[in-house]
Amino acid sequence: MPDLDRAVPADAPALTALVHASSAYAGAYASILDGYSVTPEYVAAHHVFLARSPAGPLGFAALAGAELDLLFVADAAQGTGLGARLVARVLDEARALGLPAVRVVAHPPAAGFYERMGARRTGTVPPRPPRVTWERPELMFGL
Repeated sequence: MPDLDRAVPADAPALTALVHASSAYAGAYASILDGYSVTPEYVAAHHVFLARSPAGPLGFAALAGAELDLLFVADAAQGTGLGARLVARVLDEARALGLPAVRVVAHPPAAGFYERMGARRTGTVPPRPPRVTWERPELMFGL
């Protein structure tokens, strides 16, 4: 299993490619990624952790303020525990920053994963058309 390190702004194009390659956002969920990119500025401004492989990133997660803002794992790395490692790394960073909790607005099929990781459902975020036409579960990790 690869180490997790801090992403740098130059990683942004590879992170964007990983996001767009995700089968989790196929079909009805594809609209949320229309025109989306992880920018170098985003990577510089937030705590972005990356699992690298010689072929490119296997996954990454971002802590933006007190929110787990992004979590993507390459389809080929699903089921390996990498997602759990990335969440744990983000929560460790949040603790080191003195945050009392970390919020997650989840992709609906991922809500169960976050609950298995210890998050508690706190509500639902309404749709935001035109890109997000579905409700999203809101969860919280208490630290």
